[in-house]
Amino acid sequence: MSLKLRFELPEKLFLRDPQDSSYGRRLLHAAVELIDVLGFESFTFRKLAKEMESSEVSIYRYFENKHLLLLYLNCWYWEWVTYLIDYQITNISDSRKKLKKTIHCLIHSNKESELSEYINEGKLFNIIMKESSKTYHISDVDKENKYGLFIPYKELVGRISKVIMEINPKFKYANSLGSTLFEMINNQFYYSQHLPRLTSLKKKNTIKELEEMVNHFAFAIIDY
Repeated sequence: MSLKLRFELPEKLFLRDPQDSSYGRRLLHAAVELIDVLGFESFTFRKLAKEMESSEVSIYRYFENKHLLLLYLNCWYWEWVTYLIDYQITNISDSRKKLKKTIHCLIHSNKESELSEYINEGKLFNIIMKESSKTYHISDVDKENKYGLFIPYKELVGRISKVIMEINPKFKYANSLGSTLFEMINNQFYYSQHLPRLTSLKKKNTIKELEEMVNHFAFAIIDY
């Protein structure tokens, strides 16, 4: 597996950054594959070691526990989406077009990329959609926040917020709207697949309709 894309992630997440070794990148690849199939509750380091034909001891050299591994994957994803947004809006001067492109990136971040052969973005998106909130809806969230473990998420919301403020500098709730848009996309897509009575989206053409809906909500609120 070649390494073409590397993110600086909070050091408290890991004992050794898996991005920096072939074994570590193989660990991330296998973890995404296994969590996507099993779900986080059924996922264990023992099962991961078996999948990798390795040992639990080797995995524990990288992560203290599976919670930090899941949070690492979240942080990688947040950095990935931020990267996509920065790349896509760099040469756009129209602020409204910037926001539309930002929303497009948030929704289409599951497209696989040759820049990260050790991560399947489509399967990682499934994990984020289903499991993401388990990393910060926890009793130790304040402690982990103090360690800076959610900085990538804050930076992503900051990117969205900045574009919102370009459209309407007087808008008072840019950070709230930024995080709401991100969570809305994950939740509404999840509902369309599993709890359809909680959303107006239909399974057919969900992605296209989701993008239209998020744009509708975003600009209706900003322009209010």
